[in-house]
Amino acid sequence: MKKIRTLLLGAMMASSFFAGQTFAQDGAALYASKACIACHGVEGKQPINDVTPKIAGQNKGYLVQQLMDFKSGDRSNAQAAQMKGIAAGLSEDEMKALAEYLFAL
Repeated sequence: MKKIRTLLLGAMMASSFFAGQTFAQDGAALYASKACIACHGVEGKQPINDVTPKIAGQNKGYLVQQLMDFKSGDRSNAQAAQMKGIAAGLSEDEMKALAEYLFAL
């Protein structure tokens, strides 16, 4: 019985690991297709100006929350109008995929 539990736990952990990798790969594709690079730079590390944040390595939960706040209009700053338009076209799963990708950088 202990052996079965160990095997099941290992399978669940592997599944989570590979799901995270897929999410990150999807996030990389989204980062490119949504033109995030135009403002945040290659891999979120080279923003175009002093008010655009570096987002590489940022906390996943924070990134998702910011995208959700832009989408809902709860967040407003200098880039709010542009980000609201981008976030409006993202599902919550896509937001999570982007966050996973950026966190891993």
